Amino acid sequence: MLKIIIAVVVVVLLTIGIVKLIDKYLPRKLKPFINILLWIIIVILGYMTFMSVYGEIEFNKLKVKRYNLVIEKLKDIRDAELAHRQVTGKFTDNFDALVKFVDTAKYTITQRRDSTILDKEMTRRFTVDMYKDIVIVDTLGYVPVKDSLFGNDTRYKTMMNLPEGAGEPGSKFQLKAGLLDDIPVFEASAKKTVILWDQDPHLVEKENEVVSVDGVNGPTLKVGSMDEVNTNGNWPKNYSKEQ
Repeated sequence: MLKIIIAVVVVVLLTIGIVKLIDKYLPRKLKPFINILLWIIIVILGYMTFMSVYGEIEFNKLKVKRYNLVIEKLKDIRDAELAHRQVTGKFTDNFDALVKFVDTAKYTITQRRDSTILDKEMTRRFTVDMYKDIVIVDTLGYVPVKDSLFGNDTRYKTMMNLPEGAGEPGSKFQLKAGLLDDIPVFEASAKKTVILWDQDPHLVEKENEVVSVDGVNGPTLKVGSMDEVNTNGNWPKNYSKEQ
């Protein structure tokens, strides 16, 4: 955008210079018409400069608003996936299965306590009572995953859909899961081109190439990763108080 502004400013300055030259050398009868034409050009170019700046400002405001909506959905997906791993030992790449899991699964509430018991083998070996320390895990009960994560809110049932007004109608998140060096990993993502589907293509293309500490780097907004053991989001803290 900076190049465009510089180019427009240069053209405006050149036009003003031409106006002065015309005013000095052009026949008096033609001056009014030429001057009016050139001033119209100056006004148009000035308007274009203003709109290029204003358009990017408005784009950035809308981008932040949409990203924040998408991030909240990504957090819900991550919470559900982490619960799935805690209960089943793995992540899932199927939203229907994830929703069913939230609907039906339960956390096991346990309590660990230390205890001491007679070590029969050592007692037999040394002919005196020998004891050993153990950890006893008591099951106290079960808590539904749904209640723990979402309470009475049913938003998890549509967590696969991009938020209304923050993505191309009917678009969904991409969900992947698998193993990385035998460690479960997952990734949920949405392309910026889908989130900003109705915006200026040039500004969207520029957003795809962002490399910044206070921006969302790369062409997608995502949580988790298939390339490293990581369940964080790729957005900076200025987009979300919680990672």
